[in-house]
Amino acid sequence: MVVPRRGFLTLGLLALFGTVAPASMDRARAEPASIVVASTTSTEQSGLFKHILPAFEAKTGIAVKVVALGTGQALDAARRGDADVALVHDRPAEDAFVAQGFAKARFDVMYNDFVLVGPKTDPAGARGTDITAALKRIAAAKAPFVSRGDRSGTHSAELRSWKEAGIDLPAVKGEWYRDVGQGMGPALNTASALDAYILADRGTWLAFKNRGDLAILVEGDKRLFNPYGVMLVNPDKHPTVKAKEGQAFIDWLVSPEGQASIAAYRIGGEQLFFPSANVSPVTKAKP
Repeated sequence: MVVPRRGFLTLGLLALFGTVAPASMDRARAEPASIVVASTTSTEQSGLFKHILPAFEAKTGIAVKVVALGTGQALDAARRGDADVALVHDRPAEDAFVAQGFAKARFDVMYNDFVLVGPKTDPAGARGTDITAALKRIAAAKAPFVSRGDRSGTHSAELRSWKEAGIDLPAVKGEWYRDVGQGMGPALNTASALDAYILADRGTWLAFKNRGDLAILVEGDKRLFNPYGVMLVNPDKHPTVKAKEGQAFIDWLVSPEGQASIAAYRIGGEQLFFPSANVSPVTKAKP
């Protein structure tokens, strides 16, 4: 039997799809599930994610890609739909993110605190337990101060502290105030090189190796409390969000297993982050 040219084409297409389609389906099935988490430089540079993610990935088979940015930039990425989950630490900005409809809910995950780091010799006399008093002395002495300047949660906390100290920062800052526009690790490196003061999150400071002559000078002020929250990006805003996988990550973080993994992360025997899921703020112990 002679098959017309069109018949050859049809048979060829059937053969192609008969072999390629199942292979494509097999490849799709073989590809692991994955999510993108927009988070802070403090969670990444402190080493927390390297500690907790292997346990989550082993349990669920979901791979996690962390994009570490300042909190402001991380939330911007989530607003664009460039992330499935946001894990950040600027409560006012997080509440606004939910109010604007970019997430349906925010969940407490953990907390630590901010610390004022500076030269061990403390030329401005900032040492103590009152962050506003310390900043007033630094500004009066025009002692070198490094600011992240990157719209991060730490930068926001620093700006709030200057305001609470009654200092009009734009009016008084000069060469002594270095606005570096970088993450926590690089900003600490700059402070170490300049022998300058800097506000840091405790987790990154504990993981930081290049301390030079810097030390913690101010800690324990309740205004330095630093809570972290996690949010699933609203799939109604961005249909490409992997809602099922992202929610699985959130559920694990706030589960007893996830909270225990966070609590177990230590450097030199010192705990960096304290679990806070389903814990009232008034019952949280100071780090």
